[in-house]
Amino acid sequence: MGIHWWSWQEHGAVVYRNATWKADVGCWLSQCGNSSFPIPVVEKFWRNSCTFECDGRGVCNKELAQCRCSVGFSGVGCEKVINRKCNKGVTDEQPYGSWGVSVCPGFCDKRTAHCLCGNTTKYPDRPLAEACGFHSKGNTGEIDWTKADTDYIYGNKSYQGWCNLDAEDVHDKNIRVKLPQCDCKYDGQWGVVCESPSESFCINQCNLNGICHQGFCACRKGWYGVDCSVPSYLPPPVQRPKWLPQEAAPDVSDETNRISVASNIMKKRPLVYVYDLPAEFTTQFLQGRHFKFECVNRLYDVDNATIWTENLYGAGIALYESLLASEHRTTNGDEADFFYVPFLQACIVEQGDAAPHLTFQGKYMGLRQYFAGDYSKQIYFHIQQNYPYWNRSAGRDHIWFFPWDEGACSAPKEIWNSMMLSHWGNTNAKHKASTTAYRADNWDLIPPEWRGDHPCYDPAKDLVLPAWKFPDPYPIVQNLSSRHRQDRPTLFYFNGNLGSAYDNGRPEPGYSMGIRQKLAAEFGSQPNKKGLLGRQAVDDVVVQAQRSPQYKLELSKSRFCGVLPGDGWSGRMEDSILSGCIPVIIQDGIHLPFENVLDYESFTVRVAEDNIHNLITILKAINEAQVDSMLAVVRGLWQRFTYHYAVKLEANRQKLKLNKEDLWASVQNSLTGDDAFSTFIHVRFSLSDQ
Repeated sequence: MGIHWWSWQEHGAVVYRNATWKADVGCWLSQCGNSSFPIPVVEKFWRNSCTFECDGRGVCNKELAQCRCSVGFSGVGCEKVINRKCNKGVTDEQPYGSWGVSVCPGFCDKRTAHCLCGNTTKYPDRPLAEACGFHSKGNTGEIDWTKADTDYIYGNKSYQGWCNLDAEDVHDKNIRVKLPQCDCKYDGQWGVVCESPSESFCINQCNLNGICHQGFCACRKGWYGVDCSVPSYLPPPVQRPKWLPQEAAPDVSDETNRISVASNIMKKRPLVYVYDLPAEFTTQFLQGRHFKFECVNRLYDVDNATIWTENLYGAGIALYESLLASEHRTTNGDEADFFYVPFLQACIVEQGDAAPHLTFQGKYMGLRQYFAGDYSKQIYFHIQQNYPYWNRSAGRDHIWFFPWDEGACSAPKEIWNSMMLSHWGNTNAKHKASTTAYRADNWDLIPPEWRGDHPCYDPAKDLVLPAWKFPDPYPIVQNLSSRHRQDRPTLFYFNGNLGSAYDNGRPEPGYSMGIRQKLAAEFGSQPNKKGLLGRQAVDDVVVQAQRSPQYKLELSKSRFCGVLPGDGWSGRMEDSILSGCIPVIIQDGIHLPFENVLDYESFTVRVAEDNIHNLITILKAINEAQVDSMLAVVRGLWQRFTYHYAVKLEANRQKLKLNKEDLWASVQNSLTGDDAFSTFIHVRFSLSDQ
C-alpha cells in the first residue's frame, strides 16, 4: 500500500486520511484501502404484496409483505384506527386533565394527539398547542390549566378569536395575538396565525419518490422504505437512488415464497443493511412531534428553503439518512457486514410524556430511558421473528444509537452484545453509577433484572459519535478553525452553565458532576451572585456563565477550550474542534467522539477532575512547539466532527427542487475531507476485521 494512505509518527500512531489513529486500531485502518476495491454484490428488490395494499394508509414493505402504517392506523392492512387522547386524568376539578404537552381545550386530533381549533371554527387545522387556549393566573403569567380561554379561542363581540382570525386582519389591523403561547408549533406551518404552509420534515425528503406527510413518506408506486429509496424493480439509471450504482445489471430470480428481482453490481465494503422497521418505531414519532424542532436537524420555511436546526440530537437523523443513501448500503442481508437498527430514540428523549400514549410514568417510574428501552426490546423481538440475521452472531454485528445523556448505560440486556453508538463513552472506570442531575435519565433506578449487569460503554465494540452541530458556513468561510497560536491570545476558554452560584444556573449540586462548579470556583472570570471571581482569575483565562453572542469567534481566539460534561455529554468537544481550539477534557474515565480509535494525545489535553486547581500550570507547561503541533492536528481532522455527507444530500435535493444553491450548500459541497459518517464507516470496518 502506498505511503499516501498512511505513515507512522514518532508516537506510534497511524496517520490515515489526515488524522492520527491509535496504533492498535490504526494497524487495521492502514488496510482500509481494501474498502476502496469494489466486490460483487447481489442486490434484491422484492415484489411481495401487502394486505389491502395498506389501504392507502401506509406503505408496503415488499421484502416482508408487511404494512408500515401512518400515524393513527395499525393492523396487517392498516385497517385499524388508533384513537390517541390529548388529555389525561380528566376530573371535575381538572376538566382538561393534568398538564401535558398535548393538553387540549379544543379539538383533539386523535391520530397525532395534536390540539387543533376544530371544524366548528373558520380555521380547523390551526393549532391550539399547549398554553395557547388557557387563561393566565392574574398578572403572574402562570398558566391556569383548569380554565380554557374560550373568548380568546373562539372570539366574542369585540374579538374574532384565534381560531377565526384572518391573517390579513392580523397584519392590516395590528390585532394582537397571544405570543409566544399561540405559536405554529406543529411542522409544516408558519406565520403569525399559522397561515403559511411549508414542506414538512421527512427522512431524506422521500427522495422525491413520494409525498411527505409530517414525517411519513407516502411512496409512489414501485417504491417503498422509510424514505422511498427502495425500488421493487430495477429502475432505469437516471431514476436510481444514490446507493444503487448506475451500472447495476438485472438478473430476475425467484425464491421460495418470495419473488424478487436481483441485480448484480460492484460495491465497496463494509456493506450495511438498514432495517425497515415498523412505523411505530420511526416515522410515527416524527408525525407525533408537538414541537417542530424536536428530533430533527432541519425544517423548511414558507419558500421550502432549508432551515438547519441547533438540535444536538440531530446526529441520529444525519447518520440514518447517510446510511440510507450511501454506497455501503445493501438490501441483501445475506451479504451484509453490519445491520443498522434505526430506532429514533432521540424522539423519545424530547417527546417523552408529551401525550398520554407516550407517558413514562407508572410502570416506568418517570424514567424515559426505561420507557424507551421497552421499545428497544420490541424491536429486538421484531427482528428475531422476521429476519434470520440476529442469531448468526447473537446480535454482535448489529448497531444501535443511544443518544441519552449518559449513552447506552440503560440499554436492555437482550441487545448489549450489539455495537452501541452514543455521545457518552463512560468506561465506568470511575463513574460506576448514574451521574446525571436529571432524574428522568437516572439509569440507577432501572430494575437490574431488566437492564442486566453491563457497563455503559465497551471501547472494544462501541463508538462515541459527535453530536450534531448546525452547519454554519461563516466559520468555514472565515477560516476560524485555521487560526494559528499567535492569533489566539486567550489561554483557556469555557462559556456555559456554571451551576447555582450564578444567575439562572442549574441548582442541582450534581449537575456536571460538580466539575463546572469547581472550574468556576478556581477560574471564574465573571462575578457570581456574591460578586466574586474565581480564586485564580487571570486575564487570559475566560470562564463565564452567561452565553456570549460571539461564542464561536471567542473559541477561535483561544488556544485551549474546556470540554466538561453537562447532565452527561455536552456539545463542547465539537465546539472546540470546529473552532480549531485544543480541547481540554475534564471528565475522568469518559471517552469523547472516536477516542477509542483516534490518537487523542496528539490533539487534546486531559486534566483530572481532582487536579482542576492546577489547570493553568498544566497548560503553561506545554511548550509552543507542542501547542503548534496539536493545533495542526485539529486543523487536519475537524471535518470528522461534522455530518457534511448528510448536509450535501440536502444541498443536492435543494438544487433539484428549487434550482438554487444557498451559501451553506456551496460551502458544504466544497468540503472534501472525511466527516463523522465516513469515519464511522472506516472504524466499523476495521473493528469487524479484528
